[in-house]
Amino acid sequence: MTVPSPTDSHQALAGTGALVTGGGSGIGLAVAQRLARDGAVVTICGRSEERLAAAVSGTGTIDGSGSIDYVVADVTDEADVEAAVAAAEERSGGPLGAVVASAGGNESIGPVTALDLEVWHQCIDLNLSGTYRALKHGCASMVRGGGGSFVAISSIAGLLTHPWFGAYGPSKAAINLLCQQAADELGPSNVRVNSVCPGLIDTELVALISGPGPVLDSYLDNTPLGRIGRPDDVAALVRFLVGPESTWLTGQVISIDGGQSIRRGPSLAGVLEPLLGADALRGVVEDPAPPPA
Repeated sequence: MTVPSPTDSHQALAGTGALVTGGGSGIGLAVAQRLARDGAVVTICGRSEERLAAAVSGTGTIDGSGSIDYVVADVTDEADVEAAVAAAEERSGGPLGAVVASAGGNESIGPVTALDLEVWHQCIDLNLSGTYRALKHGCASMVRGGGGSFVAISSIAGLLTHPWFGAYGPSKAAINLLCQQAADELGPSNVRVNSVCPGLIDTELVALISGPGPVLDSYLDNTPLGRIGRPDDVAALVRFLVGPESTWLTGQVISIDGGQSIRRGPSLAGVLEPLLGADALRGVVEDPAPPPA
């Protein structure tokens, strides 16, 4: 398979060193491929070497000067992130020009009155602190190089309430403010920082809710464009934010959701109520057992 270069790009990112966290699949991989097609020297990172290697080999030949390689790194480990930035710098021959923080996830589904605190902390650490680690070390590289662009993959859940999504929405909302704060601080160093908020995107991570059923119906009922998004939809926006077309754009939180953010978030009630019961969804919890006499 050959990945063609878009005719309008003219290798606009040629010579740009880029790091994409969570680049082994889904949105992260689509972003990495789009940046490489436009000339960037892209390093992807993630926890699974098998998945990363498959992502690189599955991309095939890239026309032009761009390339994709990988380094194993877990964004919940600061030493890993620091090493990933160093590896990406070595591949590109100098400081980075772009960092895209795409690693994230959520296992904290359920009513707020019943969430396990450890699971809550894990979600915050992966999404918010993982993005911060990539920003901390990635933006330091860009400052050393005279500028660049940092893009965080946030979520529509950071803008609209998503009942029973646990820590996911709060973590994504915090990412948006983190990026705005960093944009304010790093503007004098010519480092731009923005976040993008995808709606429902067709990836394996959301297969549970993107299949036919009440949750998908809830999404589509509130999406004016009436379809699920594709990873390439998000990659096109990130490419714009990384490239020379957006050099006066920073500190922005940009929705890419088919218009859903002008309506409302989805409901998981159709899936969770049969499992947990209607009372649990409104916050009812059993009284704790009385202490022994």
